[in-house]
Amino acid sequence: MTIAKLLFINGHWTAPSSGKTLAVISPIDDTVVGEIPAGDAADVEAAVQAAAVAYKGPWGKTTGKDRAVVLKAIADQLKKRKTELAKLETLDMGKPIQEAEWDLDDAAGCFEYYADLAEKLDKKQWSPVDVGMDEFKTEIRQEPLGVIALITPWNYPLLMAVWKVAPALAAGNTLVLKPSEMASLSCLELGALAVDAGLPAGVLNVITGLGADAGAPLSEHPAVAKLAFTGSSVTGRRVALAAAKNLRPATMELGGKSALIIFQDAHVNKAVEWAMFGCFWGAGQVCSATSRLLVQSRIAEEFYAQLKKRAEEIKICDPNEPKCRLGPVVNQSQYDKIMKFIEDAKAEGATLLTGGSRPAHMAKGRFVQPTAFTGVKREHRLWREEVFGPVLAIASFETEEEAVALANESEFGLAAAVITEDEERGRRVAAAVEAGIVWIGCSQPAFCQAPWGGMKNSGHGRELGEYGMASFLNVKQVTTYKSKARWDWYPESKL
Repeated sequence: MTIAKLLFINGHWTAPSSGKTLAVISPIDDTVVGEIPAGDAADVEAAVQAAAVAYKGPWGKTTGKDRAVVLKAIADQLKKRKTELAKLETLDMGKPIQEAEWDLDDAAGCFEYYADLAEKLDKKQWSPVDVGMDEFKTEIRQEPLGVIALITPWNYPLLMAVWKVAPALAAGNTLVLKPSEMASLSCLELGALAVDAGLPAGVLNVITGLGADAGAPLSEHPAVAKLAFTGSSVTGRRVALAAAKNLRPATMELGGKSALIIFQDAHVNKAVEWAMFGCFWGAGQVCSATSRLLVQSRIAEEFYAQLKKRAEEIKICDPNEPKCRLGPVVNQSQYDKIMKFIEDAKAEGATLLTGGSRPAHMAKGRFVQPTAFTGVKREHRLWREEVFGPVLAIASFETEEEAVALANESEFGLAAAVITEDEERGRRVAAAVEAGIVWIGCSQPAFCQAPWGGMKNSGHGRELGEYGMASFLNVKQVTTYKSKARWDWYPESKL
């Protein structure tokens, strides 16, 4: 399968100004399957200008109802092209095909959800505010911000882009999307697909390229009204500082090292399932992965035995096979990073429970066995740092207070989970842990209707739900003086 793409600017496929491209290497078998354009500052400039012109054009004057029609049409296009786009994502970054298809369903649903919110936005315009004075009438309008820069990651290439694109479009903005150079193919398709669905030219532009060449100039562009970023904490700091130089708001959805707390009253078999799903889903390349596992000591040995057995039964194969449950990691650099974490954990004295190497039957590709270490201590690198791979760090605890303290002893605060049969304890722990998302009795469900985001070094701001759309709107106060009488603060002279 040969893939050759251009940039998508102002509704057209456009060659990069430099003429340069980047190879697309499939992590399934390390073969070069195509190329993407290597965009740079000149291409970013063209895309931002196209978005600025489109914002001043008809799109900037649309109602929420008008925009809802287009968003629903985009959702329909995603449904029609689901099989094709899912295969493209699997080829591009190794996601098992059923996971990719699930992501496409979620992406379509996200557009439908924000189409509904766009229609409801019309009814909220000119909403009254009681200011306690009859002389004044105060009303609120919610308006788009303008040109929005979106920088998205490679682990959920299309879905993470849609989490930003759908609410930003619903609010009436125009966009420049810069996906990760490690997985850009489906995002380029989204640009053209949206125009086919009726989105005016220039409203959604897609620039691919390296972060330094394309992401950096987009982050610091003075015509950008807001920036939304998902990625590592290290890159997030640079992006946030670039936006701050122009006094532009930026939402940051960054890394995590989320804890899953399993109490002794849990059903062990169910808890093992969620522990595996929480860390091995997506080959562990998930910012919210519950990769720190805390097991109450009374059930620890039973839990470890079942986890080892179940983890070693996970089907690892070509991710195009429908029953694949663990695909490769995205590239050689990520593979090497994960293997270094594994070797460091061994050197620091953690006990390897299962995994720890390449699967013997997968000679090609960047596959890593589902891996779990027990006896991991708080000073170990594996306990503190984000791996972004299928590697689980496990420790035991005695009391609820100890578990909460260990969970909170992290620079990250994206997500957390607790599994217990005691409903009151579940809610108590959920309130006590320092995270933007908490799951009780499960790990990793995400819904476009519910807010998503973290605290501490996991970033700030929220995506999804009504909060996700609100972050792409400017709240405007309009106050009218209603009285027929003079204000008379400066009375006229009687002379």
